[in-house]
Amino acid sequence: MATHHHAWHRRMTARDREEENRSSTPLELFFDLCFVVAVAQISAVLHHFLTEGRVGDAVPGYLAAFFAVWWAWMGFTWFASAYDTDDVAYRLAAFVTITGALILASGVRRAFDDGDYALVTTGYAVSRLALISLWLRAARGDPRGRASSYRFAIGLAVVQTLWLLWLLLPPDAQHPLFPVLALLDVSVPLLGERARRTPWHPGHIAERYGSFTMIVLGESVLAASRAVQRALDADQGSGELYVLAGSGLLTVFAMWWLYFARPAEHILTSARAGFVWGYGHSLVFASATAVGAGLAVNVDHVTHHGELSATAAAATLTVPVAVYLITVWALQFRPHHARTLDSVRFPVAALLVLAGTFTHAPGLVTGLVTAALTAFGVVASHRKALREGRDHSSETPVRE
Repeated sequence: MATHHHAWHRRMTARDREEENRSSTPLELFFDLCFVVAVAQISAVLHHFLTEGRVGDAVPGYLAAFFAVWWAWMGFTWFASAYDTDDVAYRLAAFVTITGALILASGVRRAFDDGDYALVTTGYAVSRLALISLWLRAARGDPRGRASSYRFAIGLAVVQTLWLLWLLLPPDAQHPLFPVLALLDVSVPLLGERARRTPWHPGHIAERYGSFTMIVLGESVLAASRAVQRALDADQGSGELYVLAGSGLLTVFAMWWLYFARPAEHILTSARAGFVWGYGHSLVFASATAVGAGLAVNVDHVTHHGELSATAAAATLTVPVAVYLITVWALQFRPHHARTLDSVRFPVAALLVLAGTFTHAPGLVTGLVTAALTAFGVVASHRKALREGRDHSSETPVRE
């Protein structure tokens, strides 16, 4: 039986940006699955608060908790694309990062209920300390990228210190300062990359983001199916519930299809493109997570368990779906210089989904619109392939 020996501590040199067949490692896939535990917790608590009609508490709590999970995941993911050594020390740092995410997840309910961010901030700090240690390793192992690595490490340390000090403030002072510290946090990579572009791999980054998107969409399906199962266990099944369940599946299937309809790695041609695309995915992940909570809220409304009005309950589904469609269009389709019709169909679909908020079957409208948007893209791609095939055959000389 073959055995694999992993060095305890290799020199952390930069990966080759032109490396072929660069794919996600088993550790990275495990990393994503563990982070989705935190995403699932956030979605579950968001569903609970929305169902109770506590929208004012739900939205700020959701944004704060999701920011911490997203930014911790993103920081490690981009570092791994540039400096993954897969040695024992690196794996242990990944496990520490995961531990921080799980601590963070355990504090989500407190953050929503009482505005108590102690566990969320502590878990976030654990994850960031692991990342700081990795950047310091990169500074020692990669002389060419040392200035950039030190900028990352120092920037992360300074901002994390500010987060811990923020935790000591009263809640009234925390809320207005949160976006300021979040802005400082997301500015650290901008500072680091100015010294020298880190050697992240476009194909690897595109695959990593695609993997996380798939897992988050799967979590949305799970959240909705649990809500339907609870209704069926309570003998509250109805035609309206079954239509909503089917429409929810149709919506999530379409969301998956649309995201992967265009290759992403060809967009990541520069540091600027990488920043726009990478940061923009915060809306992809946040909206996809909220869709699961929205579906569950609408199941509660259909079974007469929610406190929200029909329009408000519908909006918990239609708004995140519309945000998802616009963001995927902006990040995945517009950079490909799509034709005018392609550039219009996504915004139109988003508007139709939002209009569905005011109908008697918002879930069905959302499912049908997203399915129609997907079908239109499939037909357009097929016609384009046929045209290109005819053009190619007409240019090919015929041998007699």
